[in-house]
Amino acid sequence: MAASGRWWDPEDGRRLPAGEVHAWEHGMNQTVCGLALSRSRLERFPGVEWADAFPESGGAADAVRKVCHRCAAVAGRRGRDARPAWRRTNPRP
Repeated sequence: MAASGRWWDPEDGRRLPAGEVHAWEHGMNQTVCGLALSRSRLERFPGVEWADAFPESGGAADAVRKVCHRCAAVAGRRGRDARPAWRRTNPRP
């Protein structure tokens, strides 16, 4: 996950996302929706799961103001229950 800000949890001292959050995959320099991390000034949070970004989940989402709707749409399809990619089984010659 990547976010526009951060806050520190007073109980366990963890750095958590704040502001606008985006889905981010390890090893990539951009978010799932295509924003460059450096140009957008987004911070990476590799220890926070995407499901924890939603305000209704509580916990790490206390200071989250906005969840990127494009990232939410794409990241929602990439989970364990995602459908496989569409393939043509009998292509035309």
